[in-house]
Parts: sequence; structure tokens; C-alpha cells
Amino acid sequence: MRLTDQELSARKRRNLWIAAGLVAFMVLIFLTTFLRMQRNMEEARAAREGVVAEAPR
Repeated sequence: MRLTDQELSARKRRNLWIAAGLVAFMVLIFLTTFLRMQRNMEEARAAREGVVAEAPR
């Protein structure tokens, strides 16, 4: 069975949208992970500074 030119272009367009969706999902996961790690590092730094600040008492 041979696909027509219209069917081939529709398949190509559909594949491009799927690829764009996957890339968008990967970027979303990356940004979410990066921002959460950054927030956790800031909280850990603040906790260490709080412990250090309380130690001389």
C-alpha cells in the first residue's frame, strides 16, 4: 500500500508536533528539577548558616 503525498505530509506534520511536544515536556521536567534543586540548596545553605549563627551562644 502506497501513501499519497497528502498522507505523507500529514504524517510528517503529525510527527513534528509529537517531537515538539516531547521536547516541551523534557524542558518542563528539566526546569522543574533545576528549580527544585536550587531551592533545596538555598534552604540547606540557610539551615547551615542558622546552625552556625546559633553555635556561639
